[in-house]
Order: sequence, then C-alpha cells, then structure tokens
Amino acid sequence: MDGVRAGLVIGGTGRIGRAVVAALAERGFAVAVHCHAALPAAREIAAALGQPSLAVTADLREEGAVRALVHRVADHFGRLDAVVLCGRRRAAVPLEEATAADVRAHLDVHVTGGFVVAQEAAAVMARQETGGRIVFVGGDAGPVRPGDVPYRASLAAVPGLALALAAEFAAWAAPVRAACVAAAGDEPAAVAAAVLAEISRGQRECGP
Repeated sequence: MDGVRAGLVIGGTGRIGRAVVAALAERGFAVAVHCHAALPAAREIAAALGQPSLAVTADLREEGAVRALVHRVADHFGRLDAVVLCGRRRAAVPLEEATAADVRAHLDVHVTGGFVVAQEAAAVMARQETGGRIVFVGGDAGPVRPGDVPYRASLAAVPGLALALAAEFAAWAAPVRAACVAAAGDEPAAVAAAVLAEISRGQRECGP
C-alpha cells in the first residue's frame, strides 16, 4: 500500500464516526472502522468505502485488546497516519442512583481507553518519517440532560487529555501531533470537517 495514508476511527459505527470514516475515505485514506459490539455494521461500512478498508473490534476498557487493535491496523495497512477517537459511552443514570462505578465506566472509555489508543498509536507513528496525527472528539456534545453527569464529566476531560499529549509529543523528535475538536452539538458533518482540518494541519506540519 505504498503512498496510501491509513487511518483508524475509534467508534466508527456511531453517527459521528460514520461521518469521519466517510470523510477520510474521500480524502484517499485507507480506513479501519472500529466498533465495540457492532462488527457486522463495521464490516458493512468498511465494505462500502470502495477502497482498502478494515473492520476491527475491541472494548476500550480492555487495555491489552486496545493495544493489539492498534498494531493490527498498522500491520494490515503497513502504516498508521491518523487516528480519530470518537467512541462514546452514554448510559444515563439519575444522580441519586449514580455510583462511582458509573463514572469510572465512562472514564474508562473516553479517557483511559483514549489514552491507551493514543499512546500505542504514537509509538507506531514515531517510527514513521512523516509521523502522524491523533485527533480526539470531545467537549461540547449537545444539550445536557438529567442523568448525564458521568457522561458529561468524562467527555469534558478529553480536551485536557489531548492537550497533555500534545505537550508530550512536542518534545519528541518524531513529528507526532495530538489535538481535540469539539463535538459541535453532535452534528456529524461539522465534526468530520473539523477533524479533517486538524489532520490536514498535522500533515503540513509533519510532512517531509
């Protein structure tokens, strides 16, 4: 797959994920579509792209599975140029019934899982002359509803994770970059456009 850029979309079967997958494919990327438990849908989305693609599955709460997923994608395409993290967990629970476990379950997907993906992907990208770009989708996610405390609190931490990773990567010799785009009220087209803008910016900075 010489000359073909490769991307991995975490949460690629969701509303935002599908839009990001399509946008990357339109830009000429070979795309790996990640899902948690919707592999038939991921395969359908990947097959419809009309170019090199892959459907993959892993629970973001399982560190070993996540690390293996990143390497499976990189090995399949021979490189990894962009990772977009838009996987979501949204399990509403009334505040009076919420537990610390509910908060941890959301943090495990949005923050801990995101960290593991980014750490492993960055290690792959650092071995490439052109580096790579890691883009998180976090922050604003539309109207706040009762029962959303675990969801909103964990999603609000995503920009901080991206900012800290960006500072770490800036000290590396390898051209790896991280950024976060707002969920833009959960409007898929707007989010996908913002993601592409970040990836394009990273390619200009990281290109040979």
